Amino acid sequence: MIPILETARLRLRGHRYDDLPHALAMWSDPSVTRFISGRPSTEQQTWARLLAYIGHWQVMGFGYWVIEEIVSNDFVGEVGFADFKRDVAPSIQGKPELGFALASRFHGKGYATEAVCAALSWADVHLSFPSSVCMVNPQNRASLRIVRKCGYELFEESLYHDQPVLLLSRPNGKNRKSFEPVAIP
Repeated sequence: MIPILETARLRLRGHRYDDLPHALAMWSDPSVTRFISGRPSTEQQTWARLLAYIGHWQVMGFGYWVIEEIVSNDFVGEVGFADFKRDVAPSIQGKPELGFALASRFHGKGYATEAVCAALSWADVHLSFPSSVCMVNPQNRASLRIVRKCGYELFEESLYHDQPVLLLSRPNGKNRKSFEPVAIP
């Protein structure tokens, strides 16, 4: 049910049980979580996140993928869409919310942009929503560059858990940089 997408360097595929150690290593790294939650995740939190990603595909028809490097099959990170039912104003509930995180050893290689563009190319064809949203910590300049490069524009400055966040939106079909992912049956 979860499509597999490929770009020149990356494979996006559904999560498996054996991804847990790799996801835990990424989500327990303070350099990864600094702008997301502000603190490393526990194994229990990472497991719940992994199950939520899988459940999104079952319930919503979209979710998160594992990002793998094609050449090495190494776990690079995660990218996808969710509806986390966040308590933020204005509400973003009911809209696919883009999110992504990469293991720190893969930062700075252009993998995040490549994975986000692949996910958006898939969404442009397969999701019937008029737009998707994302929420970014204003201090996370790298993520802001990526989402802006992929067509997201600011629509609101807000607070989430008493922390400042930027809410951005992207009309479906407005992918400025496409990597033409190949869906594998």
